[in-house]
Amino acid sequence: MPGDTIGIVAPASPIQRNLLDAGCLALFRMGYKPFFLDSIFEQDLYFAGSVQRRAKELEEMFRRPEVKAIVCARGGYGCNYLLDALDLDVVRANPKIFVGYSDATTLLTWFADAAKLITFHGPMITRDFDDAADLLHVPSWKSSLEGRSQWEIAAVPGSGIEPIVPGEAEGILYGGCLSMLAASIGTPYSIRTDDTILFIEDIGAKPFQVDRMLMQLKLAGKFAGVRGIIFGEMLNCVQQHDQGYKLQEVVKRIVGDLGIPVAYGLRSGHVSKQNITLPIGVRAKLHVADSVRLSILEAAALAVTPQAAARS
Repeated sequence: MPGDTIGIVAPASPIQRNLLDAGCLALFRMGYKPFFLDSIFEQDLYFAGSVQRRAKELEEMFRRPEVKAIVCARGGYGCNYLLDALDLDVVRANPKIFVGYSDATTLLTWFADAAKLITFHGPMITRDFDDAADLLHVPSWKSSLEGRSQWEIAAVPGSGIEPIVPGEAEGILYGGCLSMLAASIGTPYSIRTDDTILFIEDIGAKPFQVDRMLMQLKLAGKFAGVRGIIFGEMLNCVQQHDQGYKLQEVVKRIVGDLGIPVAYGLRSGHVSKQNITLPIGVRAKLHVADSVRLSILEAAALAVTPQAAARS
């Protein structure tokens, strides 16, 4: 809520001070109180400091009672190192809003699966909170983080959302960056996709790479319990601009035989504009016909939900 303190963390790659300052200014103008630890500027190779620093930073933000929400500064690479380093009991004991995308998908899904938190696939500080870039979708940010129930994202002119396979389904909204979802397979932190409306997005992956990762999910049985799938914008996921086919054809060939509704083009995560915030772990309904509608059916609560408990 406006007036609340937002803790900023860098759990993956290093950040630039000027971009952080710009993001903090945007938060301040929205009525929030940005807060970060001085250690956030540390660097170790291509990480924002050591594993211990990044884990300690995140745990401290969960412990601090004045911090009402935690937003990642950026993605990059490195959140997987935190899976063995974080004290998950600290997260469970101090449930609060956690927002990010890209590499942070690793933490979004793990916190949802293991700590039973509602997490948020949405904008990050050093990229999306830039007034001039039009990268923040304010309605979904407020609806998600302020606990509104019964709201929706619908295909309208210019939204980029389109139908792939018609149908209607209800389930737990879940997912994130395809590269991170695929990378979890075979680990103790493998994604749990039963009874979900699965959101999948990525950036800069060539169509055959998207194909390979989707096939990995399919062969691993990760689509078996999925009720519906909605893809993101899939920004710059092309082999070459005159390739003669669309990525929509690629994904339809892989998931089109699942007997579930499939849509494409929801701008959340890596996007060209208007980054939509999605609450991960709440019940949602996906309607795909001539147009597409994703309805959020319940408020994004911080405590464990019966649906989340049932998936444990």
